Amino acid sequence: MDIIVCMKWVPDTSEGDLVIDRDGKEIKKDSLDYDMNDWDRFAIEEAVRIKEKLGGTVTAVTVGPDDAEEMLRECLARGADEAFVLSDDSFEGSDSYATAQVLAQFMRNRSYGLILTGTLADDDCAGEFGGLLAAMLGIPASTLVSGIEPDEGKVKFKRELEGGLYEAIEMNLPALLAVATGLNEPRFVSVRAVRKVASIEIPVLGLDDIGLEESKVGAAGARIQIESMVLPPEGEGAEIIKGTAEEAAAKLAEILKEKGGIL
Repeated sequence: MDIIVCMKWVPDTSEGDLVIDRDGKEIKKDSLDYDMNDWDRFAIEEAVRIKEKLGGTVTAVTVGPDDAEEMLRECLARGADEAFVLSDDSFEGSDSYATAQVLAQFMRNRSYGLILTGTLADDDCAGEFGGLLAAMLGIPASTLVSGIEPDEGKVKFKRELEGGLYEAIEMNLPALLAVATGLNEPRFVSVRAVRKVASIEIPVLGLDDIGLEESKVGAAGARIQIESMVLPPEGEGAEIIKGTAEEAAAKLAEILKEKGGIL
């Protein structure tokens, strides 16, 4: 089973204040730390587990800056066999559609049975990339995948539904599965594993290397254009109700009546 895993190098916005850039269309990222997209962490772990069980190869690939090599080196330490950074100045301004164009072209020149990626990306949470990539490659796809069982020429898996329900699906290979968090327990990466892959060369491929037209990537190839971006307005803050439990309960009931919360 030859597996390709699509990885994303995302800014960590969990801490610190976000600032809108001068053009009003993007947040300032120069002061933010970057890390592996959390959803993709489960995808690379699942790929390595399948390889350990059935044999084959695992290839990790990302569209991003040269700095994304740090993430891919972690993928190698986790058990991936090879990794590629797809990086070019012309990729700047790509949305999910244009990014999928880049990866689809890369994969047309490679052999694979299964493509794995995370269902969402921590930065935009669009959830559209997997479906776009699969459509461009002409292969079946599913999202929110949990519990993957590859078989001869097929793959069986569970897909999360609302209300704690799951559906069982079987697809012919090749196929693309966008996985859910909690699919597995990502392994601990030891210092020894990191040192072992420290000297492995990670190729950086540009537009000419993969053979794609410039009109299909970047802002020219994007289907979504951001007009403006604003931070949500700050609230007025919470009202602290002081007094004994009885006094606080009476005051709360009074406020709820005024707001129409209770009759």
